[in-house]
Amino acid sequence: MSSEDTTPGGPPEQLALIRETVRRAKPRTWHGAHLAEELPVARVVVDKGLLHLDQFFDYAVPVAMADTARPGVRVRVRFGARVGAGGRREGGELHDGFVVARLASSDYAGPLAPLAQVLSPEPVLTPALLKLSRTVADRYAGTLADVLQLAVPPRHAKAEAEPSPDPLPPPAAPAPGSWQRYPDGPGYLAALTAGHPARAVWSALPAPDWPRAIALAVVSALAGERGPLVVLPDGRAVARVDEALTALLGGGERHAVLTADLGPKERYRAWLRVSRGSVRAVIGTRATVFAPVHELGLLVVWSDGDSSHSDPRAPHPHVREVALLRAAEEGAAVLLGGLAMTVEGAQLLRTGWARPLAADRAVVREVAPRIRTVGDGDQARDAAAHAARLPSVAWQAAREALGTGPVLVQVPRRGYVPRLACERCRTPARCAHCAGPLEAAGAGQVLACGWCAVAESDWHCVECGSFRLRAQVVGARRTAEELGKAFPQVPVRTSGRDAVLGTVSGEPALVISTPGAEPVAEGGYAAALLLDGWALLNRPDLRAGEETLRLWLAAAALVRPAGEGGLVVVVAEPTARPVQALVRWDPAGHAALELDERAELGFPPVSRMASVTGGPGAVADLLGLSRLPEGGQHGGPVTLPAVRGQEQERMLLRVRPAQGGALAAAVEAARIARVALRGAEPVKVRIDPLDIG
Repeated sequence: MSSEDTTPGGPPEQLALIRETVRRAKPRTWHGAHLAEELPVARVVVDKGLLHLDQFFDYAVPVAMADTARPGVRVRVRFGARVGAGGRREGGELHDGFVVARLASSDYAGPLAPLAQVLSPEPVLTPALLKLSRTVADRYAGTLADVLQLAVPPRHAKAEAEPSPDPLPPPAAPAPGSWQRYPDGPGYLAALTAGHPARAVWSALPAPDWPRAIALAVVSALAGERGPLVVLPDGRAVARVDEALTALLGGGERHAVLTADLGPKERYRAWLRVSRGSVRAVIGTRATVFAPVHELGLLVVWSDGDSSHSDPRAPHPHVREVALLRAAEEGAAVLLGGLAMTVEGAQLLRTGWARPLAADRAVVREVAPRIRTVGDGDQARDAAAHAARLPSVAWQAAREALGTGPVLVQVPRRGYVPRLACERCRTPARCAHCAGPLEAAGAGQVLACGWCAVAESDWHCVECGSFRLRAQVVGARRTAEELGKAFPQVPVRTSGRDAVLGTVSGEPALVISTPGAEPVAEGGYAAALLLDGWALLNRPDLRAGEETLRLWLAAAALVRPAGEGGLVVVVAEPTARPVQALVRWDPAGHAALELDERAELGFPPVSRMASVTGGPGAVADLLGLSRLPEGGQHGGPVTLPAVRGQEQERMLLRVRPAQGGALAAAVEAARIARVALRGAEPVKVRIDPLDIG
């Protein structure tokens, strides 16, 4: 935190005063417990998740719990109890919590309530994890309890009762392998083995071997007797890295996998192996960034622009930012890798915080597929594009490629026909009940609302009275149906939200996929068709171009190199910046240009932002209580769709990067102050929101 964040009388000091007042005033306590002779006070973080109770509370340690109520263990405590006549306790609900310290005395003047129960003697909350969780909570204007729910998995008693194996000796340092294609790759691996906190932003080559490259980095860190931690956006990516690591290390005993798909017991068992030091390497999805790896030496985040890395639960931390905070605190190396590059990655390079890891242009051209574009002008002159789903260029590319292997077709929208409009006047077809968009679920099926699901069997245009409809947007299922008719002898497979394919064979087939669900083809795809680029590029979002390029690069990287006939056809305006970056395969250049534009406009990451969403009165109330740092700016309000009939609006607060901590503290202090106003409308606050469009 900068000196600007700690100005006397500023938001951080005000927030600390509020917390201390709450901590001293809230606990209701009672006498009567036989206390431990040594360190009879336990300081506890209570799992309440309320901002005005975001503080430690002191409890008495009964003599029966003197040996088990150690720092880091889970306990149950009564919260909100009253002391009645004769010192008897009345009321108070049981809540879970963690012991964070044992003390000889408390600064609370009254009698202390005793701990109700020690749930487990397993110390799951380490001092390092506690400090990281507190830092993350402060950065995102959240509560420590909310962050701990993300960081520490639910307990499973049977898993705790099982012994964990002894750690294995470190492996030998691996050969550089595919890292030799990057000029600084072998040096980076050597730095990991030597235990240096090397920081890099890695522009991965368009090849299917990135999981093995990550595995080599993990083994290099293990060889230096340091613990590596890898966070990936989804279970399919985790499975690929797991397979590569298993192949390199000769089994799964040296690393743990943490994903929700494992189930509560297996996930907690794997987490315990990490916490107890049985394994030093861990890979997994979002919450893995908090895993208590011993002697942490490397943090890898793959595809940090993927929205899966931003937690949907409060306080909405982003994996990349948590990893950077943790690396700085624990002196670990960092590897932000991906086929694309985010503006945040570009800023880390521009400030010198990290070094680039990229291959020479000649190597990129050798492994990348050939890119062809089909713009609006091309389609206007293409008679076939009006009568069929595919422009002639794309249709011809698919026909030729199907002679040698599978063809990937990326469609931005799922469903059949998710958007309809009047054929005569182009007025969008809306539901008569809620004004939601009408959708066609299949050929010949009755229209239904995409919001309330009410069927509409007698639609007519409210503007011109026409009864005829046209498709504004065609979904993946409709595309699969049309391409199946165009290529009747070719198998058609679909991959999307309802059923995501992991892999497909190298036999000729059409694979229709929504963005992010593309399966890996054995031997690579012969061609890829990226349809309806306008649907991705024209979204009213600050990150639309960056996200579109990321999705395109991920699909194009599955295609064979140009030397082996690999071809990608992108249906989008050729002059658009993301299209040009795809043609040149230059994600770093695109990110640098995006960063320049953000700097001119004052948007993140060259500034820090908070979004405040709620009813107009509630938003104005919170902003009136907020003491923003000097130079802080308001943006808005922007009217949003009503929620349960209540009007909603959003305001954006913007400050300089060094004032990010002060912004979070100011907003948090204002939210705590509003708690005193009974019946106050809730307000949703999000620090550094991904979507500010």
